[in-house]
Amino acid sequence: WSQSHVSSRVCALIKQQISTHAENLGFQKLAVTGIDLSAHEPHVRQWLNDGFAGEMSYLHRNLEKRLHPDQLEPGTYRVITARMNYLPADTQPIEILENSNKAYISRYALGRDYHKVLRQRLAKLASQINQLLTQDQSANYQFRAFTDSAPVLEKALAVKSGLGWMGKHTLILDKEAGSWFFLGEIYTNAPLATDQTEVEDACGKCSACMTVCPTQAIISPKKLDANRCISYLTIEHKDSIDEKLRPLMGNRIYGCDDCQLFCPWNRDAPTTTEPDFAVRNGLDQPELLDLFALSEEQFRTLIQGSAMGRVGYPQWQRNIAIALGNGDGGKDVVSALTNELGRVNAMVDEHIIWALDQLKTLNSN
Repeated sequence: WSQSHVSSRVCALIKQQISTHAENLGFQKLAVTGIDLSAHEPHVRQWLNDGFAGEMSYLHRNLEKRLHPDQLEPGTYRVITARMNYLPADTQPIEILENSNKAYISRYALGRDYHKVLRQRLAKLASQINQLLTQDQSANYQFRAFTDSAPVLEKALAVKSGLGWMGKHTLILDKEAGSWFFLGEIYTNAPLATDQTEVEDACGKCSACMTVCPTQAIISPKKLDANRCISYLTIEHKDSIDEKLRPLMGNRIYGCDDCQLFCPWNRDAPTTTEPDFAVRNGLDQPELLDLFALSEEQFRTLIQGSAMGRVGYPQWQRNIAIALGNGDGGKDVVSALTNELGRVNAMVDEHIIWALDQLKTLNSN
């Protein structure tokens, strides 16, 4: 991309119009920042070197492109960052976590796949920005939209642009919005006015997220060991789950929200009014046994169009088997687990046998 220039006054006026367009597209906040992420680089490299990324090898690949946006898209001069609230109203997450017959699915995955929603909105926003800028016919501006879909250091860019601060749980926090929002970015060579002020870290002495984490995955402020994180274990990890961690997973079968649920800044966090993020297929409070009984075809139909396509059927059955093993265990549960043996693969069978052993111990006591 070649960088074209317009006056700073024009850029400031255009930025006001961009914010209006973003709001009309459903974004709650937008900011613009430069591409220097050197302040975040030592932390990222150390975290990777310590092995805290688990088996997420893609985080090691293209690291230089993550740290240097202009290596991902040559000519990038500014990054437009935006956030969109996603928490559906009245999903009663605590009640679901406390009901061992129910399956808990992370609130971000209850609606339509956010990758598609945000990418489409960001692409539309980029088109509108381009129209604003190309009144100067000699300009040659380029835009590329991302949302959790490329080697982009999203949280660092959000912090740098002032969308929020990084909480001790490593999620981005805002005093008014909490943390229940998605992030998206637009890389561009347009010389837009930047938002220079980063938001002050307001976590203070609070460590609620660290204390409440079921597996103690937040090993120190702003440092999470993915190898212990339930979100990683249920979504990214494809194989057998460490037996020591299984009892700690409770009924969480896709992701985990505990560090957000108990964060004081989320007490009054706004819920979404975005129709695309409304609960689909009753996934806010499904019965574990109903989900466990799904065939692979039924499973794929259930999750079609959602972000849950990241897990395959064997992972799904594995996760539910663990959740059933962590429950009260009636005859119907034992029967369902027993009948599932030998149907999917050896990895699933291993977790079914573990669950049956857990329930046998429970019943013998």
